Amino acid sequence: MTSYVKTEEEIQRIRRSAKILAAVLRRLTAVSAPGVTLIELDTMARGLIETAGGKPAFLNYRPYGASKGFPFTLCASVNNVIVHGLPSGYALKSGDLLKLDLGVDWEGGISDSAITIPIGRVDSEGLRLTKVTKLALREGIRAAKDGNKIGDIGFAIERAASAAGFKVAEGLTGHGVGNELHEEPTIYNYGKPHTGVPLKNGMVIAIEPMINIGSAAIKQLKDDSYVTADGSLSAHFEHTVLITRTGGEVLSA
Repeated sequence: MTSYVKTEEEIQRIRRSAKILAAVLRRLTAVSAPGVTLIELDTMARGLIETAGGKPAFLNYRPYGASKGFPFTLCASVNNVIVHGLPSGYALKSGDLLKLDLGVDWEGGISDSAITIPIGRVDSEGLRLTKVTKLALREGIRAAKDGNKIGDIGFAIERAASAAGFKVAEGLTGHGVGNELHEEPTIYNYGKPHTGVPLKNGMVIAIEPMINIGSAAIKQLKDDSYVTADGSLSAHFEHTVLITRTGGEVLSA
């Protein structure tokens, strides 16, 4: 258990990393609009991170189950692409639901965060999905406190999704973070209260609900991105969270 808990020095590096990450995502959100290409957003993200003294944590990273290293700074996923979408020359269109997932390494401190951005005029169900997914993240963070367990986070996330008639994407989870991009423990987006790994003061985790408007089923494509099996919309929000005795502190806010 103690291996999950970060030292104060490690936490300070992660905190600095997360501040850079939050600033970059704010800038990317401001410029994401119809006509902007995904590769333009990727290029901007890398430049902003490096200017701030950090390194892109995703670049050349090979996650479990992937066939090769990730060749970009940013995961850019549109509409039915849930996560791990590759930046391309695709130009955003009004009505798109854009998910941006980004990691930053600052002197060995790693943070991870994701946002969903409605582009132009998005229909009411897409906006509702975005709102509910953001709420699910907030509910998961509320459950992320010293003395609770991993199952409390997952239960809170799934409850928020189910109450709106949406489904948590099968098989996609959050994770520990800080010294590496993906660490133990796994942070499920479903669960039973008071079950699983105990949450302890000093742990750093990435909580990331990925919620589908239709079926929970997913598919992995040849480029290692994940899509909804039925082609329906999906939304994704994520924060790097420090567990404290008084609750979860969002480092990537």
